[in-house]
Amino acid sequence: MLTLGEALRDATATLERAGVASPLVDARLIAAHLLGCGPLDIALRMRDEVPAGFAAAVERRARREPLQHILGTAPMGPLDLHVGPGVFIPRPETEVLADWAVRQVAGDVEKRKIVDLCTGSGALAAYIGHALIDATLYAVELDPTLLAEVHGTIDLVVSNPPYVPESDDLDPEVYQDPHMAVFSGADGMDVINKMVHLIFNLLKSGGAVGIEHDDTTSDAVRQVFSQHGGFGTIEVLHDLTGRARFVTARKL
Repeated sequence: MLTLGEALRDATATLERAGVASPLVDARLIAAHLLGCGPLDIALRMRDEVPAGFAAAVERRARREPLQHILGTAPMGPLDLHVGPGVFIPRPETEVLADWAVRQVAGDVEKRKIVDLCTGSGALAAYIGHALIDATLYAVELDPTLLAEVHGTIDLVVSNPPYVPESDDLDPEVYQDPHMAVFSGADGMDVINKMVHLIFNLLKSGGAVGIEHDDTTSDAVRQVFSQHGGFGTIEVLHDLTGRARFVTARKL
């Protein structure tokens, strides 16, 4: 009988040959999902039988299907969000922006009117709403009205817009997300360039904005906010690896 430990060894080798960045971690997460246990519990079950469906799930991952599609969920802070083909998969770095947003308004019950632009799966809004249950949240995706009725009343705007420069040499998993949710022109700035004016209109004076961007465009995003003329306190926020991945600012 093949044990789980042996199957994990074989799966790790298979995923490594396929170019998966974290083959052992992915194999263990698949096993934990099928066994209904936590990933740390796998170490205690190495002599167990291999769960049904393990080989098929590993083969799907070896074809570079996103792990989140195989598991059916993606973590976002304390939440597990259902995901699948056709919806942008939340990334761990976005939790940094979500946490920043919560801290901006957590201490002031009067400043709880928040807009999440380009919300996609709603991951940012869900995180913020979970932390601030009394907040008023507008999660906007492809809205032709652009929230005209709340212009000048918003305390905080957050956005994880499409921002990746057009490219055909990224990891295969990237192309499993909807193209319009990922890419934004040759330099990755098309959507950000267009949304700054809307952000200014939405915010009340002193309101804050935090926006995620590609790790190559920090200077360009800061310049867009600076050249607009309506924002101050334009600062860089780094992700957990130290990369400049967010720009924050306040409406003057």
